[in-house]
Amino acid sequence: MLPRGRPRAMGVAVLLLLLLLVIGFFLFGRDPEYGLGTTATLDGDLYGSRNLSASSPQLLLPPKCEVMLHVAVVCAGYNSSREIVTLMKSVLFYRKNPLHLHLITDAIARNILETLFRTWMVPAVVVSFYDAEELKPLVSWIPNKHYSGLYGLMKLVLPSILPLSLARVIVLDTDVTFSSDIVELWAFFGHFSGVILLWLDRLQQTGWEQVWKLTAKRELLTQTATSLADQDIFNAVIKEHPELVHPLPCVWNVQLSDHTLAERCYLEAADLKVIHWNSPKKLQVKNKHAEFFRSLHLTFLGYDGKLLRREPFGCPNHFPPGAEQLQQALAQLDEEEPCFEFRQQQLTVHRVHITFLSYQPPPPQPHDVTLVAQLSMDRLQMLEALCRHWPGPMSLALYLTDAEAQQFLHFVDMSPVLSVRKDVAYHVVYRDGPLYPVNQLRNVALAQALTPYVFLSDIDFLPAYSLYDYLRASIEQLELGGRRKAALVVPAFETLHYRFSFPKSKAELLTLLDAGSLHTFRYHEWPQGHASTDYSRWREAQAPYRVQWSAHYEPYVVVPRDCPRYDPRFVGFGWNKVAHIIELDAQEYEFLVLPEAFSIHLPHAPSLDISRFRSSPTYRDCLQALKEEFHQDLSRRYGSAALKYLTALQLSRSRA
Repeated sequence: MLPRGRPRAMGVAVLLLLLLLVIGFFLFGRDPEYGLGTTATLDGDLYGSRNLSASSPQLLLPPKCEVMLHVAVVCAGYNSSREIVTLMKSVLFYRKNPLHLHLITDAIARNILETLFRTWMVPAVVVSFYDAEELKPLVSWIPNKHYSGLYGLMKLVLPSILPLSLARVIVLDTDVTFSSDIVELWAFFGHFSGVILLWLDRLQQTGWEQVWKLTAKRELLTQTATSLADQDIFNAVIKEHPELVHPLPCVWNVQLSDHTLAERCYLEAADLKVIHWNSPKKLQVKNKHAEFFRSLHLTFLGYDGKLLRREPFGCPNHFPPGAEQLQQALAQLDEEEPCFEFRQQQLTVHRVHITFLSYQPPPPQPHDVTLVAQLSMDRLQMLEALCRHWPGPMSLALYLTDAEAQQFLHFVDMSPVLSVRKDVAYHVVYRDGPLYPVNQLRNVALAQALTPYVFLSDIDFLPAYSLYDYLRASIEQLELGGRRKAALVVPAFETLHYRFSFPKSKAELLTLLDAGSLHTFRYHEWPQGHASTDYSRWREAQAPYRVQWSAHYEPYVVVPRDCPRYDPRFVGFGWNKVAHIIELDAQEYEFLVLPEAFSIHLPHAPSLDISRFRSSPTYRDCLQALKEEFHQDLSRRYGSAALKYLTALQLSRSRA
């Protein structure tokens, strides 16, 4: 009897439902006669009420800590890269053994997941990547109607890419959720006999490739294309070789498609081991335990991933690269020291999920500009207006908790403005620590910009409607690039009115400025920040003009993508942009003010960090200490040329 469900085909759902054969060479030991061995089914529909968890064999678990478990997943594209995070949270939550992940990815998924696992820094986890492009020629001859395309067929040829030394591996779909320790699944290896060492080599010797290819060609004589991707071929092979099949208790793959009878698989919800979200309706499935399924899945969606950085209980340390040195540095901090929070935040490695949503980068253009900014959950409402003002590409870093990341997904999906914009790259930096890592966020967004130039802005500014086109034209006319290093200054203004008619031109802006509806940015609170822009000259300017750096200068600028990064030591509020402008000046960037450019700051409630800066002398003292350390580093990098920055700062302080 064939399975009634339609599983995802981006890596088999814990041996997949009815991918009986693939389980044979991916999960279990090899049969000495066939080189494939017996295999297992996970289809609750196939065995009905007879295949309950109560009939599961007594498992002998391997020693915790000592046995490395190998897990393989095929993962391609943005959505699957996001799904695999929830899968891994559920696996890591219960596991007590080291894990080696074998990820077969396209270029998009590899870029995302390499960054994620490097910054996640989970102990006792090794990650290896394999290029899915190498497998495409092996399956491209098979007609396939399944939405996953060629990736849905790649499990057929995994032995071609996994190491020959790999004896056992569990293959997982990206859309499954564990509710038990994966080592229990691994323990089923103990119920199979046969040669297990060098089994991939043994598969090749015994002709697995010829077996599935001959079967596939024969099936395609009567089927124009596969509809269930590789499952159609596995089912056909199983039909011809039933001796390869061994049933695995179906609680290890409780499918929630409307085409399966999952409730026949188990007696109690507590018996479940793995939930497979192979229904296109996902959390809207109808089942007697639907609420339990939703609760479990949503728990891991919103679960704080930093908690999984703990070592498996009772196991020796298995530090990921850089983690041991980081732990030592954190241990040396004095929690009683007044600036402890600042020191701790500087050492924090945040989990980073780049391109959290689908993204279509713009075609390469020599003068194109990406708007770069950062934000937290309380600034999401700014996004729609920003998209209306800036039609070009954007790279935005969002500082969110795991739960907020899911709220953000819903926010974008429900927005008629944001949901249609595919040239906005959103990068989630997961919240960790008491202070806002503003410059770390900027660096994440800046590093992911793909155009030659970037407009370094803030999320609470709206650019002029024409600014995107004007900047590209200005870059071309000024012949930037090559040896000429320039930072194009976009003059900043502000309004105190929540209801505000945005000016469509410089002339309209000047009218509002003269009427008192607009002001130069922070004119009343911090005029030093933008005084060097010389707004009086800008009023009459017809061409770009050069201005000199001055103490505390922090304009919003357009610079080449490979410009200096922001100094990550500046967290919370204060001096984060100032330090970056100093770095640009030290590297001999000229500051050119654009005569028709402008951006306007919108009013909003002050952030927590601004409130702390204003109310806490200790906070301000710590910021002063960071400034002094920054100037010391400048002196080491630029020698006597850096003296002017310290002198200017001291002079401005004496005047104040």
